[in-house]
Amino acid sequence: MSGLTTLLRKKKKPGPGQLAKMATLYIVATPIGNLKDVSFRAIETLKEVDFILAEDTRETLKLLNHYQIKKPLISYFQHSKLSKIEYILDLLEKGKSLVLVSDAGTPGINDPGGKLIAEVVERFGGSVKIIPIPGPNAAIAALSISGFNADRFLFLGYPPHKKGRKKFFTEISKSRYPIVFYESVHRILKTLKELAEIESLNNREVVVCRELTKKFETIYRGKIEEVQLQIEKETLGEFVIIVNYN
Repeated sequence: MSGLTTLLRKKKKPGPGQLAKMATLYIVATPIGNLKDVSFRAIETLKEVDFILAEDTRETLKLLNHYQIKKPLISYFQHSKLSKIEYILDLLEKGKSLVLVSDAGTPGINDPGGKLIAEVVERFGGSVKIIPIPGPNAAIAALSISGFNADRFLFLGYPPHKKGRKKFFTEISKSRYPIVFYESVHRILKTLKELAEIESLNNREVVVCRELTKKFETIYRGKIEEVQLQIEKETLGEFVIIVNYN
């Protein structure tokens, strides 16, 4: 158990009726690019809560300003200090309603949102309602246009930067299901090269999505080396990679 978790758990769980009122934490999915890809329910929720917890307040402000929403923003991200997490828990203890959003997409999926939710559950149990407001997700969006059988698939987040990369790609070659993962603009060509070097992946079909829902959205299809050649000409953006199974 981490020191952070130990310190946070020193406070006892509130008993029935100890909270000022039933507090609520909404987990709200936001657009991955196109600001129109947000649900009516998400907008309604953002307008009604007391505070919005944002991974990057500058990114969240773009969405809020677009829909003329004015609410207090609290920065919450992977390296937030203990005092910030304690402050958020105290707001819930006072019965405040909060929204958690990430930079883009669904909180908790490949971002630190899950850690905060775990702390809320540990501190308050069922005394705080945690409500999902579903919406955009880059991995699901990519799968939807892949043409691969996605009845079952594996999502692996980002490959390791250094240690464990070879093992990561070798495991992809052994999968019986499509593999979905993300890659940054800085490592996309390196990643495709490493995939192509694994003999059992040579004939696998891949789909690589660049800048999904944005102005320069591009979908690349083919064998790994074919897609690699296409992307060499245009490497700007954020990428989702899907490797099909044999």
